[in-house]
Amino acid sequence: MDFGVVLQADPPASAVVALMRRAERNGFRYGWTFDSAVLWQEPFVIYSRILDHTDRMIVGPMVTNPSTRTPEVTASTFATLNEMYGNRTVCGIGRGDSAMRVAGRPPNTLARLGEAIGVIRDLAEGREADVGGGHRIRIPWIKNGKLPVWMGAYGPKALEMTGRLADGFILQLADPFLTEWMIKAVRKAAVDAGRDPSDVTICVAAPAYVGDDLGHAREQCRWFGGMVGNHVADLVARYGEHSGLVPEELTEYIKAREGYDYSHHGRADNPDTAFVPDTIVDRFCLLGPAEAHIDKLRRLKELGVDQFAVYAMHDAKESTIDAYGERIIPAFAD
Repeated sequence: MDFGVVLQADPPASAVVALMRRAERNGFRYGWTFDSAVLWQEPFVIYSRILDHTDRMIVGPMVTNPSTRTPEVTASTFATLNEMYGNRTVCGIGRGDSAMRVAGRPPNTLARLGEAIGVIRDLAEGREADVGGGHRIRIPWIKNGKLPVWMGAYGPKALEMTGRLADGFILQLADPFLTEWMIKAVRKAAVDAGRDPSDVTICVAAPAYVGDDLGHAREQCRWFGGMVGNHVADLVARYGEHSGLVPEELTEYIKAREGYDYSHHGRADNPDTAFVPDTIVDRFCLLGPAEAHIDKLRRLKELGVDQFAVYAMHDAKESTIDAYGERIIPAFAD
């Protein structure tokens, strides 16, 4: 199993770079950041610095979207980083939650997202692609480019698209029951599309907090249930509360959700997450001593998870990264 760390690009950028370097020293192979231009600093600028100050780490957004930057700009940016530092990038992509809503625009449609996945990958790898209206372009300076594109998804149509089109699946929660349900949906879609389902990398991303004070850890990670709740609310609006298309375990907890202020997005002091019960925090996150993390990660690995990405957005970033390096990542060494 690979391990990644996910950070917000809060200033100073030097602190983000330092944490990524610390993560690489501790055995983390992937370095991810949020990508929301108003809420945080520009991640692609920071990626260049991270790549320059690490040796093996693969970097990318969790997740970008096809409208903040046009697909050809996204492809060219990734290709530039790859040309400078070797093929050490991955494109996590989704419809765009905070990035679009903070700018006063709705998230992208799945149709636009599906088109962008192929265009970004083709252009970044030096192939010709249609960027709209039948206009085909190729970026001529790209040689030996490589860019896997991983899609974030929850709902049935998005899961189907992931299995059909994407190189990887990003699931932002660590509940084994829901993980199993969603992996099965992605793999079925891959098979239906004539693909080998093992070609779709499975990445589970969630907060992890290593420590014995479970109550404090829950409060530091409760924000995550609110963030996931934004996506669940979209699913309920689309499919209904009891559609049978989305597990009740995912939709039940948002009944008390009253609103969401993106200025607190992904932060431990988010006041809009009181509706998230302890049971959801425990199910969606990894909390407690190192042994509890190892036990849950083993369950996730058995379900087919290839990477666990630690959301380090709490008051114990350094100690959690170090604990993973000292006790948890070695337990999964091949």
